[in-house]
Amino acid sequence: MAHLQSLNSIQSSLLIQSKSSKRLSLKPHTAKISSCLVSDVNPKPITADNSAPVSPASKELMEADKNVMVGTYARTPVVLERGIGCKVYDLDGKEYLDMASGIAVNSLGHGDPDWVKAVTDQASTLAHVSNVFYSIPQVRLAQRLIECSFADRVFFSNSGTEANEAAIKFSRKYQRHIHPDSTDPPTEFIAFFNSFHGRTVGALALTSKEQYRAPFEPIMPGVTFAKYGNVAEVARLVKERSVAAVFVEPLQGEGGIHSATEEFLLGLRSVCDEAGALLVFDEVQCGLGRTGHLWAHEAYSVYPDIMTLAKPLAGGLPIGVVLTTQKVASAINPGDHGSTFAGNPLVCNAALTVLNKINTPSFLSDVVKKGNYLKELLAKKMKGNTHVKEIRGMGLIVGIELDMPAAELVDACRKNGLLILTAGKGNVVRLVPPLVISMEELEFCADVITKCLGAL
Repeated sequence: MAHLQSLNSIQSSLLIQSKSSKRLSLKPHTAKISSCLVSDVNPKPITADNSAPVSPASKELMEADKNVMVGTYARTPVVLERGIGCKVYDLDGKEYLDMASGIAVNSLGHGDPDWVKAVTDQASTLAHVSNVFYSIPQVRLAQRLIECSFADRVFFSNSGTEANEAAIKFSRKYQRHIHPDSTDPPTEFIAFFNSFHGRTVGALALTSKEQYRAPFEPIMPGVTFAKYGNVAEVARLVKERSVAAVFVEPLQGEGGIHSATEEFLLGLRSVCDEAGALLVFDEVQCGLGRTGHLWAHEAYSVYPDIMTLAKPLAGGLPIGVVLTTQKVASAINPGDHGSTFAGNPLVCNAALTVLNKINTPSFLSDVVKKGNYLKELLAKKMKGNTHVKEIRGMGLIVGIELDMPAAELVDACRKNGLLILTAGKGNVVRLVPPLVISMEELEFCADVITKCLGAL
């Protein structure tokens, strides 16, 4: 295996110079890989002409992937082999600082010892039993989630999109429950432009980006999109339509790192209460400490009827959660919904460990400090750069909006030992590192991004 480069050695040997420089030392440029959650690009094949050199072993695995996998992902040409803390290593031995954390999943980083112990202990005891039977970790995790949230009841699924599917069903069932004599209870939904709620048919219907929706139409009818932040528009739509629920992300991640305001969320709460519609918060990406609050909506003291969770909760194992009030749960009967794998003992024991580690005042206050420090660093280092329009976000979900696509920057950063994502229309750099990242690692991140801006 090649010698593992340290962060310091990578930092000292950055390759990027100004694009106008005749001594630009980049290798032949790579295919423009979108690092959004769902890619809408057609990547070029990985060849010597459009990709940085990779080892024969990496090329062999990439070719094998191409021959066996359905082509749903525009993958970055890196084969990751292992990780520890906030760093990952590819098959060729190169070290990267992971500012993507599995798309906001690995909040405790890679190989956290408490998480590893929770997984291995439970795997050696009881991994899966289905929801035909009770299991101790599932009940304990549900109890803990209720203790630290607005909720009275919990439903487990396997992913964020499945959690949102359950929330759709629960919302419609609730409306039928409270309108027992109606032959036409409210069944429609309001969501927002730039939203992302998942890729299954129901969750996709709540997702506004046309390129995600168009290939699969017709999808679930009855969804109307409003401008994010516009309470008056939502109030008008609720009066005009038969709305079962309003779905909103307190902070839009995939949409470009846009934070809600207290006025907006309070307005939605008031509109829903007046109309008898449910308010659903999607905190799949922004929840569980990412903003410096355990739940993103806690910053506004506005509480939903339903909240969906997923990404970071089980530390990389598949989990989704619907948290809900008793009034909604009272409408749900045995057989109304279910999942074979959801909430199994292995995943729940891991999730309980993650939740307990994150839900401490010192941990959450550190996320706030780190997020503020990162934004200050970026603002200082990027001051005056004409490509940078805005730096925004809360806690450790930070966006850098550019005046052009960020693909060249993503590629340049990767070559210099930094993994980052994009969001929005591909022009927003999305930084969602492990919440345990150090100040020194944040400094490295800011240095690399700043120097790699010359690739634009």
